Amino acid sequence: MFPSTPKFKHLLAHVLGLDIARPSFLARVLSPVRAGLSRMSWVCANVFGTIRRAGRRRFRRPEPALTTNAALAKRPDRADTTRLRAIFLSDLHLGARTAQPARVLDFLRKHDAETIYLVGDIIDGWQLRRSWFWPRINDEIVALLLAKLRAGTRLVYLPGNHDEFMRDFYGRIFASVEVVEELVHEGADGKRYLVLHGDKFDVVVAHARWLAFLGDGAYRVTMTLNGRVNRVRRAFGLTYWSLSAWAKRKVKNAVNYLGSFETLLAAEARRTGADGVVCGHIHHAVIRDMDGVTYMNCGDWVESCTALVEHADGRFEIIAWSAHARAEAEAAAKDASEALRRAKAAA
Repeated sequence: MFPSTPKFKHLLAHVLGLDIARPSFLARVLSPVRAGLSRMSWVCANVFGTIRRAGRRRFRRPEPALTTNAALAKRPDRADTTRLRAIFLSDLHLGARTAQPARVLDFLRKHDAETIYLVGDIIDGWQLRRSWFWPRINDEIVALLLAKLRAGTRLVYLPGNHDEFMRDFYGRIFASVEVVEELVHEGADGKRYLVLHGDKFDVVVAHARWLAFLGDGAYRVTMTLNGRVNRVRRAFGLTYWSLSAWAKRKVKNAVNYLGSFETLLAAEARRTGADGVVCGHIHHAVIRDMDGVTYMNCGDWVESCTALVEHADGRFEIIAWSAHARAEAEAAAKDASEALRRAKAAA
């Protein structure tokens, strides 16, 4: 960019020996230079942009091929599929970069149930509004759920605060998926359990949404730090450690928050005449008795990767899929090591 002051024009004309009696002369001289610089800048930006995008594609983790709904529907039941009476999943946060959709998909492929309850925050609308992130594996999860629906599974969606856009459709049925605010699940033993996400009993979400958004941002920062800490731990052969779970256990305010949330949910179940309550929201999987009311939280699929399930006999259990996946990986590594040892011995 050249200056356009009169002093500069006269100085340049004197150096070059030009006559600038006509004001348009210098403009005609400098115009091609400016056009050339502008064109060069545009070419450089496009070349470097192409190189940067190619590099990202080169080192990006390949996504699995998308399986069509028809293929999933025709797929026979796996021999290792566990049949359950009900599955309760919450806080998948699909659309957030901290989600773990691969483990969700693995769990759903290995478990089936008469009823699957999606207990809120399945899709992270807050994150998608900030920046769109929807990998193909998320479509795999949706396709698998719809395939189970067509195979006879009842699918119930109870929106949470992160997927609150679904609350406009309370009482409606989309492709046989029921969308409700809350409902009562009757267990195999005849006991009644109130099922809801639980965010309306969170005073921060209900009365200070700006603070809830601030807390969500802090949680994302914590998860980023958590990932870096665990990469270092893996390099030293250490197991996974949750920074946010540690903070919840150690920070007094967090402990009080969890306790008050659980107390409020148990009181609501007692008020409605239910024997227990099933919820999500706080990412803390637990089953406990609270003065005669069974409080059950599904946990989350960002860190702990937990699901609440009901067996055919009415027994409830929390399945920690992260621990299960690690145990499977360790068993597979042990089998491979044993096979290699036998091969060397045979040779």
